Amino acid sequence: MTGCWGHFKTILKHKWYVFIECCKMGIPLRGLTHDLSKFSPAEFIPSARYFQGNRSPIEAERETVGYSRAWLNHKSKNKHHWQYWLDNGGTDKNGAVKWTPVPMPDKYIKEMYCDMVGAAKAYGGVTSAKGYYLSKRSGWLVHPETKDKFERMLGLSDSR
Repeated sequence: MTGCWGHFKTILKHKWYVFIECCKMGIPLRGLTHDLSKFSPAEFIPSARYFQGNRSPIEAERETVGYSRAWLNHKSKNKHHWQYWLDNGGTDKNGAVKWTPVPMPDKYIKEMYCDMVGAAKAYGGVTSAKGYYLSKRSGWLVHPETKDKFERMLGLSDSR
């Protein structure tokens, strides 16, 4: 039961911090509806099962199973994740899928920023959205326009 209760409290803590940031960004409704899919059985059950309290249950599930069912559901239901905005752009000459990033609408870029602030505060280890992004950005496949807007929000590039 510790995993279930601990995971539930962690979700609420994260959602609270995201809501505060979304209000500051002028998108309070995005803050209220942020990550509601985490309460669905598809995400909650495996995440509670792999909850340890000191790291992401998604990573623990990946280590055990080889992938995360919770993450596969989460990224397909939540438009504030850059992975949601990847389109299958066909295949290359070797038959490999070419993923094509498409621009994210501004409200989801803002929510992605708020999500990183909330993650940095709720999950510990990293103290800012900027630090969280810098620790996770390897492998990001985002549209250049989205990347530019997001990095300006983080203070990583010049404002235009």
